Amino acid sequence: MEPESLATPKKDAIRLKIPPRLYIVPGTAFFVGLSIGFVRGARQTGLRFLAENAHRPPRTIKGWYFYNKTKNYRMLYGGGKGAVREGSKLVGISLGWVGIEEGLRWAGYPWSETAEVGAGVGTAGLFCVVYRLAWKTTRQTMVLGLLIGSCMKALNAGKDLLITQ
Repeated sequence: MEPESLATPKKDAIRLKIPPRLYIVPGTAFFVGLSIGFVRGARQTGLRFLAENAHRPPRTIKGWYFYNKTKNYRMLYGGGKGAVREGSKLVGISLGWVGIEEGLRWAGYPWSETAEVGAGVGTAGLFCVVYRLAWKTTRQTMVLGLLIGSCMKALNAGKDLLITQ
């Protein structure tokens, strides 16, 4: 009996075809959300700490040391909480984009032609729900989603045109 080669897969092996965008886009969004959330959360926590302790500033060098140390630790903790919060929101929104786009492509001919535009508008709606935007801002966000989806459609059409030539 011959040993099986590692390069040849077994016939009964399970193969999943996962589009690369399904893990690249949310992964990138997570790291962008982490950085944005950390900066915002740390800044907000630092300002809150300053406001809460404005009435009792330290009077000694040792007091200033512990004041700044406590402030820095609280900013680090607040930044971590903000990073996780924003990162998870952006992962959900980016999964919405990729999910809507892949769903429209999977649906067939008339829908697959509008996958990018549908993903842009759908993601704009998801963004409005997640961040609880006002109606005026929601309309502006939907128009922006339509514009971004149309730009993505034009870029994909240009890429296809360049590949076929």
